[in-house]
Amino acid sequence: MYDPCVTTERQQFGLVGEAVAERWLRGRGWRVLQRRFRSGHRDIDLIAEREGMVAFVEVKARRGGGCGGPLEAVNWKKRRELVRSASVWIDRHGRLGEHYRFDVIGVILDGSRVRVRHVENAFGISARA
Repeated sequence: MYDPCVTTERQQFGLVGEAVAERWLRGRGWRVLQRRFRSGHRDIDLIAEREGMVAFVEVKARRGGGCGGPLEAVNWKKRRELVRSASVWIDRHGRLGEHYRFDVIGVILDGSRVRVRHVENAFGISARA
């Protein structure tokens, strides 16, 4: 996936990771509601829905497995930003009866191998600060 508006190689690599994560979710019955939802300077990589559950998904793409797991890459500050952005999305688009959670998907691209680790309900709303 190439986007001419994304300028750095790191950003392009992140887009590839998001595309892999989106395909992973779709293959498991999720419907992607929104990609790269922006709220001020913050964003949520993917927002997906399945059976009344809305998942706010942070995607972490890595080259090789030596950089730690995806959950460790989402520190308290990033969690706080995700919670704040999710609150804005819920205020604008939420529907009665929906449930919400925060997931993290790690995508490891190691040569021609692609590995995906999906951490469901990775952290709770208590990350709000």
